[in-house]
Amino acid sequence: MGGIETLNQLRLGVRRVIRAVDHLRERRERPGCAAFRYPRKPGRPDMRVAAIYDLHANLPALEAVLEDIRQAAVDQIVVGGDVFPGPMPQETIRYLLDLDIPMQFLCGNGDREVLAQMMGVETEWYRAAPEQWREPVRWTAQQLGPEFRRVLADWPKTLRVEIGGIGEVLFCHATPRNDTECFTRLTSEDCLVLAFRGVGAPLAVCGHTHMQFDRMIGEMRVVNAGSVGMPFGAPGAYWLLLGPGVELRHTPYDLAKAAGRILATRYPQAEEFAERNVLEPPSEEKMLEAFGRAELK
Repeated sequence: MGGIETLNQLRLGVRRVIRAVDHLRERRERPGCAAFRYPRKPGRPDMRVAAIYDLHANLPALEAVLEDIRQAAVDQIVVGGDVFPGPMPQETIRYLLDLDIPMQFLCGNGDREVLAQMMGVETEWYRAAPEQWREPVRWTAQQLGPEFRRVLADWPKTLRVEIGGIGEVLFCHATPRNDTECFTRLTSEDCLVLAFRGVGAPLAVCGHTHMQFDRMIGEMRVVNAGSVGMPFGAPGAYWLLLGPGVELRHTPYDLAKAAGRILATRYPQAEEFAERNVLEPPSEEKMLEAFGRAELK
């Protein structure tokens, strides 16, 4: 057993060196912020990708997930949108941009609205939304300096990554055509065929509804990574590990300590966020019922 363990440690060390070299080659410096990385690498048989979605600036949850991601020795991270809004926006984006793991970002609907506020634009959604929804977006935009405007503006709506053992994977925030469309594991397949038509990949990864699932739409497998920062269901942080298989992951963390850190911020809805998104999230059953009224028809 000792020889096998030593060999596994050597293999892990070699993979970390390869990732470090790749990272140095792909590093790009952006003015006013940490290195911003958009690696483009062909899939390898042993390539592993972590997909983290719907962080909502919950830094304690993100920190816990990153510990698990490092243990999994991933080669790349895909941040699938909705880094914002939330209670620790500047701390969260700096934490992500300072990581030594190559990553790619998607723009979620929350990020899009925050960016619009940063640019002084009132979107149709913002004008129609109740104040309790607009307040977090407005406050988050005020916390992010102009150096982050360019960062958010560069995030695409979708991206594709080749992953050994899986093939090409399409990443989107909600659906490939829209960043706000809602569907769950219970949504009729007939309602989803058009939204995923023409994807041409064996696997699509999404988020937006903050609940994990693994289902088929026609011949394509569609997986929801869940939410790191605002889960619906049991407390904790949810994410996805890809390569060579597909693993839905759940990371527990110190909820009381995280709630305390959030309450110590100036976030205008800190108490509600700590209570309803960290300590006692809404049940999956309750949210499935709610999304059933708003899902694709």
